[in-house]
Amino acid sequence: MVLSSVKETAEMDEIDAMFSHLLGEMDHLSQSLMPAADAPEVDPASLRDNAFSIGFTDLNESLNELEDHDLDALVADLGSNSNPQEPSSDERTDTHSAPPAMTQEPQPAAARPAPPNSTQPSRVKQTSELQTKADKINLALEKLKEAKVRKLIVKVLMSDGSSKTLMVDERQSVREVLDTLFEKTHCDCSIDWSLCETDPELQIERGFEDHEYLVELLSAWTRHSENKICFLSRPQKYVMFTDPQLFYMWKKKKSCSSEINKQAKELLIKEHFGGSALIVPDLEGTLYLKEDGKKVWKPRCFVLRASGIYYVPKGKTKSSTDLACFVRFEKVNVYTTNNYKQKYRAPTNFCFMLKHPCIQKESHYIKFLCCDDEHMLMLWVNSIRIAKYGTVLYQNYQAAVRRASTLQTLTSAAHKDRSNGHTPRTTPSKTTNVVNYPHEPPPDFIPPPPPGHEHA
Repeated sequence: MVLSSVKETAEMDEIDAMFSHLLGEMDHLSQSLMPAADAPEVDPASLRDNAFSIGFTDLNESLNELEDHDLDALVADLGSNSNPQEPSSDERTDTHSAPPAMTQEPQPAAARPAPPNSTQPSRVKQTSELQTKADKINLALEKLKEAKVRKLIVKVLMSDGSSKTLMVDERQSVREVLDTLFEKTHCDCSIDWSLCETDPELQIERGFEDHEYLVELLSAWTRHSENKICFLSRPQKYVMFTDPQLFYMWKKKKSCSSEINKQAKELLIKEHFGGSALIVPDLEGTLYLKEDGKKVWKPRCFVLRASGIYYVPKGKTKSSTDLACFVRFEKVNVYTTNNYKQKYRAPTNFCFMLKHPCIQKESHYIKFLCCDDEHMLMLWVNSIRIAKYGTVLYQNYQAAVRRASTLQTLTSAAHKDRSNGHTPRTTPSKTTNVVNYPHEPPPDFIPPPPPGHEHA
């Protein structure tokens, strides 16, 4: 009887101990989930400003940097997007129709005239009341917060050290922003011009692809990011189409690939990009891999495939069954680096990085690779772009060539008129992606939205 009582007491003590331990773990967990007492408070105003501007300390500064006609167009556009009256179902289908008058029944979209140089009476009254730029900025601040389409005021750095300030909305692709910069800078409109992001902390750079949406790309930046957007000429942007033999005949001697004619280049492009399936360059070779958390680089044999980069494990062959996956391309971008020989003791300065766009600081999720020379770096970086973007990259190239050809034709015609003593007529390009807002002059920075395209 005594032994039974002692046994029950021991079991109860063990249960109490387990229960006390469980309570302790729960208390520790609850404390870990509580916000730290010394955590700095986030200024709501700074969060709000960051949602509207990139490259500026605050939103007021960014609005002040806008040119007067851009600010006027912004206020007009925001005013058209924040009409207090709920549009009818017919009006929702016509995104370019003007807001209906308060005392009139709205006409069908097809029946409403849209003279390009006429001005809506309410717009005239509103503009006349805004006598100073400060008034316009205050109105723009209010309208930005009410806008249904996300907009950013972006500072773009030029190669000469100057900058341009643009208003970009979430519907605009990089190609459309480039067209705006062509109009503002009067540059040669070459296919090499690119919008690039630079990250001074990681010392990396990437050229945005023309089909990507700029606002979506910039949304991956952290709130206090020091990243910058640059407008640069990058001769290697479409090198895979101007010199396709470098990628699809890279194993042959350079003398053979350099003698290829234009017709043979076009045949290579058609063969690898014009079929039912994209053919990725069969690139392979030794690259130096940086070990996690160390400034140590070790050589490995890597192979490029359509889905990602693979490596050959020690003691294995290059056959598909022996290859091990190093990284897949779905969630990562490729970046070139700057001075990694000094920063990370890389074997050479010809390095590139693969990372998710949201990673803005050093992380073990970042992959660092180093090439022997500049030529191999060019091959790997651009072959990765081919594998990641496929035929979309070729469509970007074709659109860039058409745009450059159109603008060159217009420029040469204008020069011819001047040489003949005639006043050149301004002929709008058919490919200019600028929305013609009814009853007001079209702003030069807001292209038409792609039908049905929305971002979360």
